[in-house]
Amino acid sequence: MPDLIRLAAVVVVAAIGSMVNAIAGGGTLLTFPALIALGIPPIIANATSTVALWPGALGSMLGYRGRMRGLRTWALVFAVPSLLGGALGGWLLLVTSAERFARIVPWLVLGATALFALQQPLMRLIRGATGPVPTPARRGGAGGAPPAEEHPQHSVAALVAQFFVGVYGGYFGAGIGILMLAVLGFMGLTDIHRMNGLKNWGGLCINFIAAIIFAASGLVDWAVALAMAVGATVGGYIASRAAQRVPQAMVRRAIVTIGVASGIWLYWARLS
Repeated sequence: MPDLIRLAAVVVVAAIGSMVNAIAGGGTLLTFPALIALGIPPIIANATSTVALWPGALGSMLGYRGRMRGLRTWALVFAVPSLLGGALGGWLLLVTSAERFARIVPWLVLGATALFALQQPLMRLIRGATGPVPTPARRGGAGGAPPAEEHPQHSVAALVAQFFVGVYGGYFGAGIGILMLAVLGFMGLTDIHRMNGLKNWGGLCINFIAAIIFAASGLVDWAVALAMAVGATVGGYIASRAAQRVPQAMVRRAIVTIGVASGIWLYWARLS
C-alpha cells in the first residue's frame, strides 16, 4: 500500500511537472527527484522521466495548435536539429558519466534565464528600435491566433544553437524549455504563447528520439513511466490551454522565476 501511495504521488508530480514544461520548462526538476525518492537509480530515473513526460509534451502541442498556424514548414526545419541533438544527447548519457555535465547544468539554466529576461530590450538594441517591442497581444488581442507576420527568422546560428539545446535535452533536459525560449526570442518571436507552442514542438522532437534510445537500451522502468505518462498528458494539455488565458507579462515573470529556482536547485543538488 505505501508503494501505491508513493506511485500515486509521483503521478501527481508528473502532472505538475508537465504543466511546468508546458509553460516554461523545468518539469524534470520535479519528476526526477520524485523518482529518486521511489528508490529508482539515477540513470534509470532520468530515462524514465524522459519517457514519461513525452506524452505531456504531446498534450501541450494539442493545446497550442492554434498558435502554430502558418509555421508548418518552419517547424519541420526546427525539428531537424532537435532530433539530431536529442539523439546525440541520449547517446552521451549511455556512454558518459552525469557528474561532469552536472557541474555546468546550473550555469546553463541561469544563463538561459538571463537571456530570456533580457530578450526584449536586447532585441530593441539589435533592431535599432526606439519604442517598445510590439507584441501580438497589443496588435491582435490575446484570444485569437497571432498575426501572420510574426515568424521566426531563419538563421543557421539559431539552428546550431537548437542542436546544442537538443544535446542537452537528450542528456538530462532540466531547463530545456527555458533554453529554447531564449533561442526563439532571438529569432524574432515576441508572443510568449506562440513561443511556447514552438518550444513544446522542439521538446517533443528531442524527447521522442531520446526516449527511443533509452527504451532500446533497457533503461526505462515501464510501470512507473506508464503511470506517470497519464498524469503528464492531462497536466500538459490543461496547462497549455490555461496559460494562453494568462497575461504575457505574468507568464514571462513565471518563466524567469522558474529558471532562477531551477538553477539554484541544480547548483545546491551538486554540492549536497
